[in-house]
Amino acid sequence: MIELFKIGFLTITLSDILDIIIVTFIVYKLYTLLRGTIAAQIFVGLLIIIIISFVAQAINLRAVSWILKLITDIWVIAFIILFQPEIRRLLVMLARNPVFRIFTKSESPEEAEVIADAAFELSQQQHGALMVIIRSTGIRGYTETGEILNAKLTKDLLTSIFFPRSPLHDGAVIIKNNIIEAARCTLPLSITTKVDGESLGMRHRAGLGISEQADVISVIVSEETGGISVAENGKLFSGLSKDGLKKKLQSAFTTPTVKGWKYIIEQIRREK
Repeated sequence: MIELFKIGFLTITLSDILDIIIVTFIVYKLYTLLRGTIAAQIFVGLLIIIIISFVAQAINLRAVSWILKLITDIWVIAFIILFQPEIRRLLVMLARNPVFRIFTKSESPEEAEVIADAAFELSQQQHGALMVIIRSTGIRGYTETGEILNAKLTKDLLTSIFFPRSPLHDGAVIIKNNIIEAARCTLPLSITTKVDGESLGMRHRAGLGISEQADVISVIVSEETGGISVAENGKLFSGLSKDGLKKKLQSAFTTPTVKGWKYIIEQIRREK
């Protein structure tokens, strides 16, 4: 490797510079992801311990280095436990990256049309509905909270499930690969209670909540207004028409052009 310069007894090469830049970028992005949360303070504390440990080893403070090594070894486990929600969010962002979604099956235009037709009919009758369509990663834990159906996706079946007198109308329907996997499923609620000044009901918070935690798209029909909304990547899009919903679903399940790490960075910025 080409030697660039020396600092005392340290020899700096091009790979060293590249290594420092990559580590700095990762640390910075982790901090921006955690900023504003309690985990950010823990993360800063961990960085301070690592820096002190590095300095102690450089000046040969053996006892201090030994103690700090014990702490950092324990912190690896503590890091995973404490940052579990943030690590999950980061992994979900990676799963949403177009680079990885090239290898996953996308919903067909016909499926988007069936869902849009069913949502529009339910909207006209002001029957509340919540449909969760899986894109890449499964949500088996939430599927098992409901009634397993494994039935072919049809408009009539969807409208029957969400008929107010149906025993399955409460909760969410989970759809994957043209199959209704389960109905009456319980989903996690988003901590967001208002969007653009409008209060969110339980159905909207559930649809938004699952989109924050998994690579899915939620279609929500309001029982009060009949309005149609879509939750995607933790964002809520309201007031959609039948054609608008159909286009939204088709674009959401079409493998996009590869954008690489720019896509991940944009998603991290939106999560802030």
